[in-house]
Amino acid sequence: MERSLKRWWPVFVLPTALAFGIGFVIPFAMGLYLSFCDFTTLTDAVFVGLDNYIRAFSDASGEFIHALWYTALFALVSTVVINVLGLGLALLLTRGFAGTQLFRTVFFLPNLIGGIVLGWLWQVLLNGLLARRGVTLVTSEWYGFWGLLAVVSWQQLGYMMIIYISGLTTLPEDVLEAAAMDGAGPRQIFRHIKLPMLMPSVTVCTFLTLTNGFKLFDQNLALTNGMPGSRSQLLALNIYTTFYGRAGWAGAGQAKAVVFCLIVTGIALLQLRLTRSEEARA
Repeated sequence: MERSLKRWWPVFVLPTALAFGIGFVIPFAMGLYLSFCDFTTLTDAVFVGLDNYIRAFSDASGEFIHALWYTALFALVSTVVINVLGLGLALLLTRGFAGTQLFRTVFFLPNLIGGIVLGWLWQVLLNGLLARRGVTLVTSEWYGFWGLLAVVSWQQLGYMMIIYISGLTTLPEDVLEAAAMDGAGPRQIFRHIKLPMLMPSVTVCTFLTLTNGFKLFDQNLALTNGMPGSRSQLLALNIYTTFYGRAGWAGAGQAKAVVFCLIVTGIALLQLRLTRSEEARA
C-alpha cells in the first residue's frame, strides 16, 4: 500500500497543483510583470521599469501613504478589539448556563451577512444616530474609522468567539481542577493556565483578524466609499479607485497592489512567528 502511494502521489497532487497554478501563481506573475508596465489592456503593456512604483509613492495627493498608515492603524485596533471581545464572550459562554447555544448562534449570524449589505445597513443606522449631533460618517475620516471598526467587530466577533470556544472546550479539566484546589483564583488560572494553552487559537484568530483588517474592501466601500476626500480609504479601496477610477493610472494601481501583497504577507508571517514562539513557550 505504501509503495502504491509513493508511486501514484503525483496523480493525486496534480489537480490541486494545477488549480493553484492557474488560480494564483500565473495571475500573480502576470500582475507582478504588469506593475512594471504602462498599459490599458494586457496586449498593449509597455515596460517602464520602476516608474509605476515612483508614481504610487510620490502622488501629490498623498492618498496612498495616507491609506497605508490609516489601514495599519485600523488593522491593529480591530485585531485587538475583536480578539479581546471574542475571547471574553467565549469565556462567558463556556460557563454552562442555560441558553448558551442560542447566544453562540446569535453572535455568529452576522458573519454570514455579505459585506456590502452589512456596510449599507450600518451606514443607515450610524448616520441616523450621528444626525442628532449634526454630523455623518463622512464628516470626518475618524467618524468613518470608528464606524468601520464597529461594523467589522460586529461581523467578525462571533467567528473568533467560536474558535476560542473550541480551544477552551479542549482544555484538560484535571489541570484546571488541580490549580483551583491549590488555591489559584480565576484570574490566575486564566493568566497562567488557560491563556498559554489557548495560544494555538490565539494564533489563528490574530492571523485572521489582522489579515482581514488589511484586506477589508466591501464594508469600506459601502459605509463611506472613502469619503471625505478619500481620507477614509483603506488600502484595498485605494488600489481599486486608482486602477479603475483614474485614467492612465492602471500601472500605478498594479504597483500598489504588489506593495499591498508584500506588506500583508510580511506582517502575517511576522505575526505567525511571534505567536508560535509563544505557543512553544507554553
